[in-house]
Amino acid sequence: MIRLVFCGLKHRNFLLLVRVAFTICLVSDGATLTAAAKPNIVIILADDMGYSDAGCYGGEIETPNLDRLAKNGLRFTSFYNTARCWSSRAALLTGYYAQQVRRDELPGIGGGANGKRPAWASLLPAMLRPAGYHSYHSGKWHVDGPVLASGFEHSYCITDFDRHFNPRQHTLDDQPLAPVKPGSGYYSTTAIAQHAIDMLTSHQAAYRGQPFFLYLAFLSPHFPLHALPEDIKRYQDRYLAGWDTLREERFERLKKLGIINCSLSHLDADVIPWWNLPETELQEKIGPGEVGQAVPWTALTDEQRKFQPTKMTLHAAMIHRMDLEIGRVLDQLKNMGVLNNTVILFLSDNGASAEEIIRGDGHDRNAAPGSAGTFLSIGPGWSSAANTPFRLHKSWVHEGGISTPLIVQWPDGVAARGELRHNPGHLIDLAPTILELAGAKWPETVHGHAVPPPPGKSLVPVFTHDDSVAHDYFWWFHDGNRAIRVGDWKLVADHKKPFELYDLSTDRCESHDLAAQHPDKVKELEEAWTRHMEEFRKLATEDLPSGEPRKSDRAPKD
Repeated sequence: MIRLVFCGLKHRNFLLLVRVAFTICLVSDGATLTAAAKPNIVIILADDMGYSDAGCYGGEIETPNLDRLAKNGLRFTSFYNTARCWSSRAALLTGYYAQQVRRDELPGIGGGANGKRPAWASLLPAMLRPAGYHSYHSGKWHVDGPVLASGFEHSYCITDFDRHFNPRQHTLDDQPLAPVKPGSGYYSTTAIAQHAIDMLTSHQAAYRGQPFFLYLAFLSPHFPLHALPEDIKRYQDRYLAGWDTLREERFERLKKLGIINCSLSHLDADVIPWWNLPETELQEKIGPGEVGQAVPWTALTDEQRKFQPTKMTLHAAMIHRMDLEIGRVLDQLKNMGVLNNTVILFLSDNGASAEEIIRGDGHDRNAAPGSAGTFLSIGPGWSSAANTPFRLHKSWVHEGGISTPLIVQWPDGVAARGELRHNPGHLIDLAPTILELAGAKWPETVHGHAVPPPPGKSLVPVFTHDDSVAHDYFWWFHDGNRAIRVGDWKLVADHKKPFELYDLSTDRCESHDLAAQHPDKVKELEEAWTRHMEEFRKLATEDLPSGEPRKSDRAPKD
């Protein structure tokens, strides 16, 4: 082993220093990285959180712990998800587009929420295990197969998405737990954080000094809008001015922060999820204050303007509580003495949701808003505000549906503090990034099956220099919505509507459709989109027996 001594060496970034040392170590004697040198990895995933909900991304919601992570690390401004829960989790944990691993639908193939991955599509914990990592999961799963069989050593998993106070379906290490009794004091966000803390405590006792991967997947702020009374009180009258005013407020802060450089997008009043309840039914079941479309605030009735602020209050309360629970997890890492050598990544699985449906135990109009007896969603008006400055919502592949905040903090490895990174990235990039940080290699075979090259790229160079990692393209397809980004050009279509073309270098808010001015570019990008779809189809089907039924699954499951 070569002993390295650095005296008076000026360097821009400790990460660069560490990578040089690792390289010399590997070249000198072929040894693997020592466990002590490997960073711990923590991924914190929110569910249906809007691009500008957090304070450090222009939001008015109090998120002091996320803001602290951003102040001591990096904020990515152009990071993408897949527009939906299950497909984003597949991309994050496998490193492939969800369509490549049958976790989102392709025409004639099926897939989606019930899709089964090919045998070669391992998840991150299985890829990290050869590098000496212990892996833990707490929260939502929404991936095919049992959690522990995917490489996690311990898991607390909630599969009931209809109840934040008293879930009926949840497991510990894949073993069913008893349904939570109503009124027991249980709240999903707190429970998910506590199980994560318990796992970290156990890791410290059993494997002190060995690296770990924690996948902390909150259900918040996914509907139903269930929040704790003390958190609701904090935001009680904050949203009386309505979503138009809130969008303007957030837009101004986003500009001052340097996060965006486009004009505020318009409201798409007539665009809502196809599975939403009609407004008449919503008003019948919830009350006359309910609204089914993102119309201007001034177009609402007095009853609607009175009721609607309550829903955004609940959304804010849920995010505020999630931030507080993240703070408890960060305190645990600090108490363990590992916070500085832990890479923390925070992001959301898709944009804020315009869904308005009633599931679970239904909605009691006489119950206190936010309590267990209610089933409310923020709806398209507030979803548009949560996704400021972008257009549309979860399940669409316009920027509002696929743009996520991404915060990265690693005190020992990233010297930058409070900086922005405009380099575009995608969930498919996280697995290669994490494997590089861990000193792990992408598997060549899994259970005798050859593993195809992953589509993503490591973003480690971006931690030091912005715009240092280029992608050939980014690709989307979900629920019939289509998009491709090549450079700063983006081609996007809302279901069967004609393609729209945008220059994201000046119009990331997708306000000025250039398709008519650049028909050749439209044709070029549409052909590229189709070509990649066929590539993904080939990969997704090559291991399927001929004649196997391929069913579509379009029902909203999250």
